[in-house]
Amino acid sequence: MKGVAADPVAKRTRGLDRAFEILEFLRGRRQPMRPNEIASAIGAPRSSVYELVNLLLRHGMLEYSGGDGRVFLGRRLYFLGTAYSAQFDLMRECAALLERLAEETRETSQMCMLDGNKYTVAMMREGVRTFRISSDVGELVPIPWTASGRLLVSHMSDAEILDFIPPGDFILPNGRELDPAQFIAEVRRAMADGYFTFNSTVENFTYCFAVPVFQADGVCIATLCLVTPREDGLRHRDPYLGSLLTAAGELSEQLGYLAADKGSRRPAGAGALRPAGEPARRKL
Repeated sequence: MKGVAADPVAKRTRGLDRAFEILEFLRGRRQPMRPNEIASAIGAPRSSVYELVNLLLRHGMLEYSGGDGRVFLGRRLYFLGTAYSAQFDLMRECAALLERLAEETRETSQMCMLDGNKYTVAMMREGVRTFRISSDVGELVPIPWTASGRLLVSHMSDAEILDFIPPGDFILPNGRELDPAQFIAEVRRAMADGYFTFNSTVENFTYCFAVPVFQADGVCIATLCLVTPREDGLRHRDPYLGSLLTAAGELSEQLGYLAADKGSRRPAGAGALRPAGEPARRKL
């Protein structure tokens, strides 16, 4: 009898898992889809998907969009997101810092994080220059494609990094395979330096800067970034890094990270945040 009583609970749990899977799938696809297309893509029974889609529609988590029975993320998710943003200090503080960075450098500034085993731009402010570079906020990108990715997995061991990142994500947009050993070496170097910069693998003619934002235990939970035209990024590399490191240092301190207390609050090998007046001197 005990097993029978537990069945409805297990069924509801599976239903919740499937509902979240539908929402995440639509977020990743970023376009309305029919329930049967969703069912086929996620490998779920059509009857279950139709039932859950109808439930999510009733609660405003999904809305009809694009005709022909297609559905997409609903406005209620937006209201939930705004409530989350209002209470999450990291997002609120980042908004002001990104605005400042965009004004100081005239470049596109971003706050980036991990979403599962992918990288995503969580927040962005476009620069004031005529030629602008921007990315889609919330788009999921393989970690090895990004400057931030080297910092966001830096708290993991080598084996944990290889287990965490899907093997296919080491195939770069140009079709070249990035040697996982090289990626791990870059992760360790990035934490020793306290930043990572490189020519973007995703956008031609762009140069990317990323610096870590640490929480109290010294784990990098986010990065502050600049995405610049390649020549401008190289020309202004030191002042751009200085601005980023100063902003990231302020945010890390607000989250309880004490850069001076390196011995007990920072992962082994992590570089100290440099003040704006002391930009990193390592050359490309």
